[in-house]
Amino acid sequence: MTQIATRPLGQTGLWVSEIGFGGAALGNLYRPLSDEDAAATLATALDAGIGFVDTAPYYGFGLSERRVGDGIRGRAGVVLSTKVGRLLTPDPTIRNDGERHGFRSPLPFTPVYDYSHDGILRSWEASLHRLGLSRIDLLLVHDIGRVTHGDAHAERFAQLTRGGGFRALERLKKEGAIAGYGIGVNEVEACLECLEVAPLDAILLAGRYTLLEQGALDRLLPECSRQGTSVIIGGAFNSGILASGTHGDTVPYYNYAPAPPEIITRVRRIEQVCARYEVPLAAAALRFPLAHPCVASVIPGLDSPDRVRAMLALHHQTIPPDFWAALREGGLLHPDAPVPAVSP
Repeated sequence: MTQIATRPLGQTGLWVSEIGFGGAALGNLYRPLSDEDAAATLATALDAGIGFVDTAPYYGFGLSERRVGDGIRGRAGVVLSTKVGRLLTPDPTIRNDGERHGFRSPLPFTPVYDYSHDGILRSWEASLHRLGLSRIDLLLVHDIGRVTHGDAHAERFAQLTRGGGFRALERLKKEGAIAGYGIGVNEVEACLECLEVAPLDAILLAGRYTLLEQGALDRLLPECSRQGTSVIIGGAFNSGILASGTHGDTVPYYNYAPAPPEIITRVRRIEQVCARYEVPLAAAALRFPLAHPCVASVIPGLDSPDRVRAMLALHHQTIPPDFWAALREGGLLHPDAPVPAVSP
């Protein structure tokens, strides 16, 4: 078995596998997943050397955390992150697994935003109970930012600052209850805003530093480098278009919605380079972010043992340096984007 390399995570002292496990699918994202299939998927990943697992209370309203805890309990060397910022409140009106916020979970809880000092501590403690674990390594503030909260953003952000949310996270770190903290978002401006007021160990950035878009290189990644903040890449396939491509029978998705024409055109140009060098599009998308020195791990969503094995095969795919050069010459990469010199 080919080993998965590990990388340091900020100033936490933790090392994480450069391919991690995104736990949203274990919360029944878009479709039900049986307990047996969820357990087999996570076990396959852990047995293959994936040593970093990310989950959240929001993923299935506690379901993902319950499954992740059952899967990693008793295993040594697994680094675990979960999120804070939403509390789960009992909701007796929920009686089935109808889709809610994209999840098909039957768990009768409703998420409520709370980024305050007490809300953060309550979220952390509740996650420990759902996970059935005595420790969480990394806590990430979930979905802070204007794109998520709109006109309520100033109020939500004030809970983190004046309301003591970041102070609670710093307290947990100083007491040794966690190794580090950060944020988990899909908007660059929220990252920059948080970096101005808190010494983040890590940022989980979904969809904003990928083979398709690299705007994070303008300000965010240089600032992460300056502060020693690691970046965890979620959404490396931009909601699917960099995994499925543009020539299938279904409409390609980008940023959680059908891809607009200009995105489809750009991906087709990337696909032409992939065809020329016989590189799978998904392999290039998975590998590209790892070339940046701030990136500690890429965490694809995994929902079956076969998907785990396929993802690892993509990760170990040989990609010639000329492929990256061709993308750059075609104007398909940011001028400052680092690329793998030798891959894998």
